[in-house]
Amino acid sequence: MINLILFGPPGSGKGTQATQLVEHYNLFHISTGDMFRSEIGNKTELGLLAKSYMDKGALVPDEVTINMLKKRVEENPNVKGFIFDGFPRTVDQAIALDKMLADKGTPITALLELVVPAEELIVRLMNRAKTSGRVDDGKPNIIKNRIQVYRETTAPVANYYAEQDKTYKIKGLGSVEEITEQLIFTLDSALTAG
Repeated sequence: MINLILFGPPGSGKGTQATQLVEHYNLFHISTGDMFRSEIGNKTELGLLAKSYMDKGALVPDEVTINMLKKRVEENPNVKGFIFDGFPRTVDQAIALDKMLADKGTPITALLELVVPAEELIVRLMNRAKTSGRVDDGKPNIIKNRIQVYRETTAPVANYYAEQDKTYKIKGLGSVEEITEQLIFTLDSALTAG
């Protein structure tokens, strides 16, 4: 089983690249952002709680996120693997994910980190706000806060997996196809070496 963490700051292209990798490796894509948006759109109690944090550019509490994620994994027992997009966002979440997957006998294969300069992230998010209906992407102060939260809270997750020799950095600039080719090359090399 292949279990990937697609990693990078908001606007780095995780969702776009996850779609490409799902198709190439026949994996199941779990996007915490999509899960939250679904809950928010359905105005569930969980969705309203998540929205109150997301509107401020803050992270949704671990317990809420982990329980949603565990449910998704358990609903799909026969897949070839998972791509986790937007999770884990903290080292504590990474530890919880590792424990959950260890209980199932299937560890994380690799963390693929998309590296994109901050200026490019802001441009991408502002453009995405115009076409996606994701209004939180169109507010520069919220974007800057999200990038800062990423640097302080989320970036250490890459170091956590680097200590397990599972972190691979990929330049997140270029065409979608060029980035996809680099991700596939990197992952295939890791799978061959592992």
